[in-house]
Amino acid sequence: MSGNTFAAGRGPRIGFFGLLGSGNLGNDGSLEAFLAFLDKVYPDAEIDFLCAGPEAIEARYGLPATRMHWNRGEYSTASSPRAVALKGIGKIVDAFRTAAWVRRHDVVVVPGMGVLEGGLPLRWWGFPYSLLLLTASGRLVGTKVALVSVGANTEGRRMTRRVFTLAARLAHYRSFRDQMSKDAMRATGLGIADDLVYPDLAFALPIPTRRSATPPGQPTTVGVGVMTYHGSNDDRDRADEVYAHYVAKLTQFVHWLIEQGHRVRLLTGDHEDEQVSAEILADVRTRRPDLDPSCLVAEPPRSLDELMEQMAALDTVVATRFHNVVCALMLSKPTVSIGYAGKNDVLMAGMGLAEFCQSIRTLDVDRLISQYTALESRRDVVGQAMDDRNAVNRRLLEEQYALLSSTVFPAGPAEAEVLEGRS
Repeated sequence: MSGNTFAAGRGPRIGFFGLLGSGNLGNDGSLEAFLAFLDKVYPDAEIDFLCAGPEAIEARYGLPATRMHWNRGEYSTASSPRAVALKGIGKIVDAFRTAAWVRRHDVVVVPGMGVLEGGLPLRWWGFPYSLLLLTASGRLVGTKVALVSVGANTEGRRMTRRVFTLAARLAHYRSFRDQMSKDAMRATGLGIADDLVYPDLAFALPIPTRRSATPPGQPTTVGVGVMTYHGSNDDRDRADEVYAHYVAKLTQFVHWLIEQGHRVRLLTGDHEDEQVSAEILADVRTRRPDLDPSCLVAEPPRSLDELMEQMAALDTVVATRFHNVVCALMLSKPTVSIGYAGKNDVLMAGMGLAEFCQSIRTLDVDRLISQYTALESRRDVVGQAMDDRNAVNRRLLEEQYALLSSTVFPAGPAEAEVLEGRS
């Protein structure tokens, strides 16, 4: 049992930090998985948030939340001297706001997410700086900051990588959601030999009952997961071109599925993805005015639970967003990944589906059709293999929760009871 204790008469004060409540279902799903762990082991915990979408968090969970940035225009392009000045002032104000918030907690958790990834458009003075303020504040005031099953990569500009590395170095606890993430941080010079690798936190979420049972050889219902993809930092000057190319290719694939008699459900993982979904839907409706509306459905989910409910009725999934792929794999749905980062490939390989991956940057529709066709013919075989791997993932996450209880979180009566039950 941990030697850490908290004041008599209250539960541990636990804070959550990250791009939570901002419309990204994957981020919020990782949070929900961790909240379920706390509800079991620390039911009396005092929980609040420092996050990107405090209004959404408070509405969903009924827990207090504070906006991560003092400047509400933090992620808007500064187009005037006033906007530039506000951003500069905000950086100073946020340093004090973050330290004051961290001081009020026993532990601050960054639950999963790709918080150490620099591949998508990102400036070092944005989220990387905020993460550095968090971990530095933890060291300054004596609050433990835990980066739990987080993602990392070696992409991004040099200064962004440096800020991420320093932020990770100052964390009290680190674990990574795959070996690639751990290797990426090791490559930056971070000494992480003792850091562990555990699955993505979403693998611990409850799984809805799978309902699809289309006989082999019959037209199936296919989930096509979309993403508002504009490329990486290096593609800023041609972001619109990158986006249009991706949407055109995905639309072409959806048309092929419909021509083969399949039903299609468009899947999203962030509120921004609804734009892509709407464009594909409009193109198909325009070119196929007589198509039965039930053959192509787009109903943006409001949570990861709702997304998984939609997926439960599917036969196969072709997806881009990382957590669309995670959810499909959790449900043991035969899946093709159109990945925008190496994490997609690593995830798929871990589930025995390495041959069913493509890069979003070189998306080839003919190859995608071949991959889908091959996967469809092996639907039952790959499904059983995924069931076995999912059981392993859940066991590994239970191990991590036990480790966190014994080394990071304060010891309390509820924790003692749970740990005794595990021994």
